[in-house]
Amino acid sequence: MKQYKFLKLSLGWQILIGLILGVILGIIFYHNDLAITAMQNIGSMFIGLIQMIVLPIVVSCLTVGIANMGDIKELGRIGLKTLIYFEILSTIAIILGMIVANIFHPGTLIDIKTLHGSDISQYVATAKSAKSNPGIWATLLGIIPTNIFKALANGDMMPVILFSVFFGLGISAIGERGKIIVDFLTAVQEVMFKITNWVMKTAPIGVCALIGVTLARMGINALLPLGYFVAITYVTMLLFVLVVMGIVAKIFKFKLTDLLRVIKDEIILAFSTASSEAVLPKMMEKMQKFGVKQGIVSFVIPTGYTFNLDGSAIYQSLAALFLAQAYDIHLSLGQQLTLLIVLMLTSKGMAGVPGASFVVLLATIATIGVPMSGLTFIAGIDRIVDMGRTAVNVVGNSLATVVIGKSEHEFDEEKSQKYIAQFK
Repeated sequence: MKQYKFLKLSLGWQILIGLILGVILGIIFYHNDLAITAMQNIGSMFIGLIQMIVLPIVVSCLTVGIANMGDIKELGRIGLKTLIYFEILSTIAIILGMIVANIFHPGTLIDIKTLHGSDISQYVATAKSAKSNPGIWATLLGIIPTNIFKALANGDMMPVILFSVFFGLGISAIGERGKIIVDFLTAVQEVMFKITNWVMKTAPIGVCALIGVTLARMGINALLPLGYFVAITYVTMLLFVLVVMGIVAKIFKFKLTDLLRVIKDEIILAFSTASSEAVLPKMMEKMQKFGVKQGIVSFVIPTGYTFNLDGSAIYQSLAALFLAQAYDIHLSLGQQLTLLIVLMLTSKGMAGVPGASFVVLLATIATIGVPMSGLTFIAGIDRIVDMGRTAVNVVGNSLATVVIGKSEHEFDEEKSQKYIAQFK
């Protein structure tokens, strides 16, 4: 059978083939309700399988990592360093989006009257719900799990992270008696990674269905009027990854290309599904193999999925200025600085909210005088843009893990080089 070995495709290639087939099916079954329902259900089943394993992996990995770390001062230092890093990179992403929008003026090329609006009622409802309990205190209160089982059932990441941190510290504090819990959770972690590998075998089918249902619903024609805006957004995201993240990697003395090569399958999967959760289990596994200490991986990656959204930050600033330009609203430097500050605050306040990027825009555009109805015109392409920003978010979180690991001198260079060699 050795002569047929060349026919075996990597997961990345399988996902790409699934993506292409999904595009073809989406075009063939445009507005076919039966096909749309079937593809939607298949895609939802795949995402459901991923969601099934995410929280058990986060709880087991983070608890074991914190228990082995044991030092609350070290944890506090890592936590503060991580949040500062996230804030700096997210702010740079927002500024880059605003600079690109001011240089290329994508909104001036659009006749807003020719665009067709989409339903954004679900986002409006979410935004109103978020506004009913605004501010930093609401965010902090939301992080504290009054009932950890309820938080697990609802899939609330930050309360689960906080509980796991305290649980890990508690295990460390009782010493030898806590070893049985660490051994148990280590076994749970290994089991969940094994299940992850099984689930990932269905990824090409899930990707095919998710892409297919997106195009079958909206059609290629819906993209054409806003094609320039989509292209500008993708080019800006690519610029951020290659230049800004490349500079960060160089400062911390490693090659961004090595990291991208290792996580290429996860980037493709995140792009295809527009879901960060779809790659979280494999990301945590791979970053440990990449050489970062387990405690840092287990803390930085789940936290980053809530607070480190570089791709979303780029999109929000670009979209806000795009809509202002489309409505012929001139923004002064002072107004744009206000927009920057508002985006910095709202993007953190909305962390973890479903459809967060769109909800942030709803909460932001009023500050620059753009009608809320303007968002109905870009709602149709949100899924297409979401694919790109999700991929950038995933790269940003993997980069953050290495940066924090290196800054803490908890990065195994020898282990990293051996692992990278497997992908060359």
